[in-house]
Amino acid sequence: MGKTMRWRNFLVGGLCLATLVACNSQKPENKAADKAAVDGGSKQVAAAPGFPIQGKAKEVLEGGGYTYVLIGAEKGDTWVAMPGTKIAVGDACTVAEGQLMQNFPSKSLNRTFEEIIFSSGLAGKDGAVAANPAAADKNFGAAIQKEGGAATAAAEPVSPGSAKAVVPFADLKVAKAAGGNAYTVADVFGKAASLNGKKVKIKAQVVKFSPQIMGKNWLHLQDGTGDSSKSTHDLVVTSAGKAEKGDIVTVEGVLAANKDFGGGYMYAVIVEDVTITR
Repeated sequence: MGKTMRWRNFLVGGLCLATLVACNSQKPENKAADKAAVDGGSKQVAAAPGFPIQGKAKEVLEGGGYTYVLIGAEKGDTWVAMPGTKIAVGDACTVAEGQLMQNFPSKSLNRTFEEIIFSSGLAGKDGAVAANPAAADKNFGAAIQKEGGAATAAAEPVSPGSAKAVVPFADLKVAKAAGGNAYTVADVFGKAASLNGKKVKIKAQVVKFSPQIMGKNWLHLQDGTGDSSKSTHDLVVTSAGKAEKGDIVTVEGVLAANKDFGGGYMYAVIVEDVTITR
């Protein structure tokens, strides 16, 4: 009998040890996820949705010059705000790329949206944005500030090119543009202070293209230079011109250092209103 008990205790102890080893060998990312679940309770933070957002309008609200629409899509419901637009419940909608705001307080609606996309409007079949910019402030950041008030600063925005939307480093080798004002991507970040307000020329590959946000097209450019750990490899430029992801382009425009557009659009370096040549 004593022998049987000793074997039983041995087996139980072995199972406990195996369980302990399995728990401790859990991958770091899984442990981090578990910790986040405990720290955050039942609340889960969703990733920014892919664009364009397509679905049917489930709820429509008007306030502050904006139309707030709850879009029912395959991957879940998403609140979207855009300059005053005629939308009815049940309408099929394709929403252009915009800015994700978290815990956004709307003054006009007297409610806080846990997550909402501020978009430039609805996108048509050709990708063109159909919105009524006269219904809201021309300055996108100012409009968000007006609607959200001082509490907007506590929101967590994701904008094209800001620190939260840097495109990962691409393994590229694009030759430097020709000319006295030509620079690599790494150059413009490294010499931003001295180049502030001056015209620069950069040859690089388009790694992201976001149309018609704040009335401009936004391009992410990389040429294989820069330090990804410092986000000095990914340059944002704005333009009235268009380009496709993967295009090798030469852009020329005025560099601005530490540019803050408001509403989360903040850049250590940005080149504005560039001309695009191929």
